[in-house]
Amino acid sequence: MPAIHLRQGGISLVIGLDGGSPQVLHWGADLGPKLPDLAILDDAVPHSALDVPVVLGLLPQASAGWRGRPGLCGHRLGDGPPGFSPRLSLHGWFHDGPEATIEQVDEELGLSVTTFLTLHDGGLLELRHEVANRGGTDFALDAVSVVLPVGRAGTEILDLTGRWCRERHPQRRPAGQGTWVRSGRHGRTGHDSPLLMAVGTPGFGNRHGKVWAAHFGWSGDHEQFVDTVADGRTVMGAAELLGSGEVVLGPGEKYATPRYFAAYSDHGLDGISEAFHHWFRARSRHPSTPRPVVLNVWEAVYFNHDLGVLTELADSAAELGVERFVLDDGWFRHRRNDLAGLGDWYVDEDLWPDGLHPLVEAVTSRGMQFGLWVEPEMVNADSDVARTHPDWIAGPAPRHDAGSPLPLPWRHQQVLDLVNPDAWQYIYDRLDALLSEYPISYLKWDQNRDLAEMGHDGVPSVHRQTLAVYRLLDALRAAHPGLEIESCSSGGARVDLGILERTDRIWASDCNDALERQAIQRWTGLVVPPELVGSHIGPTTAHTTGRTHDLSFRALTALFGHFGLEWDIRQVRGAERDELRGAVGLYKRHRALIHTGTMVRADVPDPSLMLHGVVAGDGTRALFALAAVATSYSEQPGRVALPGLAPDALYRVELCYPGPDAAGATFVQASPPAWVEGGALASGRFLAEVGLPMPVLNPEHAILLEVTAR
Repeated sequence: MPAIHLRQGGISLVIGLDGGSPQVLHWGADLGPKLPDLAILDDAVPHSALDVPVVLGLLPQASAGWRGRPGLCGHRLGDGPPGFSPRLSLHGWFHDGPEATIEQVDEELGLSVTTFLTLHDGGLLELRHEVANRGGTDFALDAVSVVLPVGRAGTEILDLTGRWCRERHPQRRPAGQGTWVRSGRHGRTGHDSPLLMAVGTPGFGNRHGKVWAAHFGWSGDHEQFVDTVADGRTVMGAAELLGSGEVVLGPGEKYATPRYFAAYSDHGLDGISEAFHHWFRARSRHPSTPRPVVLNVWEAVYFNHDLGVLTELADSAAELGVERFVLDDGWFRHRRNDLAGLGDWYVDEDLWPDGLHPLVEAVTSRGMQFGLWVEPEMVNADSDVARTHPDWIAGPAPRHDAGSPLPLPWRHQQVLDLVNPDAWQYIYDRLDALLSEYPISYLKWDQNRDLAEMGHDGVPSVHRQTLAVYRLLDALRAAHPGLEIESCSSGGARVDLGILERTDRIWASDCNDALERQAIQRWTGLVVPPELVGSHIGPTTAHTTGRTHDLSFRALTALFGHFGLEWDIRQVRGAERDELRGAVGLYKRHRALIHTGTMVRADVPDPSLMLHGVVAGDGTRALFALAAVATSYSEQPGRVALPGLAPDALYRVELCYPGPDAAGATFVQASPPAWVEGGALASGRFLAEVGLPMPVLNPEHAILLEVTAR
């Protein structure tokens, strides 16, 4: 049987090209350079079934006998037979090293599908389809799914869910017969987005088990699914959720699916993260400079913008070692609260009679970069732009009609219809003007509502709105090289590889509560490397939960990300200020390791403890954080393994932060383990297999361990 064999990063993808419909015969562990005669993989034909083996194609089809979810749904419009069931067959293929292109055609229906595959050198598989209308009439496209088979050993599903301020929490279930579907109908990725669908061997964990996992790189409506059919085969896949009539292909027109990113690991979820993080870091436009310490002033001043107060904040920030100062919401016309002004992207002349120049000068003269908050995709009904251009408000009907009701408000906002070229150009021009007038190195790009009833000229338009946002980001970056952009969407409601292709970090959550952030950042990091995940030390008492934490716990939580502060730091004095300055220095000292090393997560049996860390690529250094997220059922934590180190190397392990002087708050013990006072010497194999006894921590406290090869 002829086949394409993509092989890189310890992974093999084998696509059989016999039988008319290309099919994935294997996606998983490396099979080596030489394959047997693949005819040995032909399936049996059971009783009371189709008379030939059922082919699970690259694009599953009912015409090939597949009884699960079809890969392509749609029908032809206009005169002639309303064809609906594609019978695609192999038309041509190209294979060069880690890349392959496969074309399938249905001449009768007048459709072709071209599949593009790349197996990146870290083992991450990238896959997408392009559908072309080769017929003489329109073709209404309802759905195109990107699908991959899962090994028979995969019988347990893990995905993520959440809400505002509690994003990306795991849930598990057996992969029983039937379909598990996660739909996102938010017009954006969504706080409840699964981020990643994983199927693995029962009980797979951070460091053990076989896992097949995939992420859908799209920022609009979508669904991801796991489908197990009666013959025992399981597939995982994803598709853009298209509204009725949203995509109609005219003769010669094409539709491209978003990219589907998939990884296989035989050593648990850490192997999945390695593949994704390697791909991110290999990109030509991945951030290459040290990620600067950020001060965002939102939780310091909210809407109360005053040049004197903000200058004091700049002084305080510079003294602590902050490198980027971000002015948040409230700087533009009519914006004294969240009821008005969105869309009026002019510096407020009453609040800032000299523009932002005095503040920008105060910030940059102190050696810091200046950043600015914007929310370009939204508009308040109470704004000059909405009053002047009511037709720019997106919805199911033109909004300039007398008496036409607006869609339901969300945070007093409506969605600006960026599919409208005039609205798109207005936003581009205003942002371009701001970026041209001021030395703004960073935009915090927010998007604070779901896109319910999203329409343009009476047709659903989430698809086109998403592409318009992408074009806007691309155009601004092209016009202003060096500009960095953060994707914030009510916190973490737009975290996907579509938006991350155009931005330089994401805001993981609006919640700066360190306890909540332990879980949010752990599961965000399953796909996104720490240098792209904004993580700030918030106030002592969290703005969103009212929970109070010591500075050390907040600092250690923020350390393993793109570190910053979001707090009125003018009020931090004395010993606490010294500790905060020390935390900033700790991040600067270790950020190169944190942002380039391999993230590891231990499988700690005690659910009250979380241990994670980062190991340098050459194995010479590592940092580990042990966090107590609840009270334990045990009197003491006992030995905790430190995974991921070079087995035969000798390491020194030392308690780095907080020190023994924090015993009254961090520790609850009569005496610490023996090694804490002078450090421990042990091999990487010993530390991974035996571990070290850990101090007894108060709940909602953490310690940092520094590990150095001798």
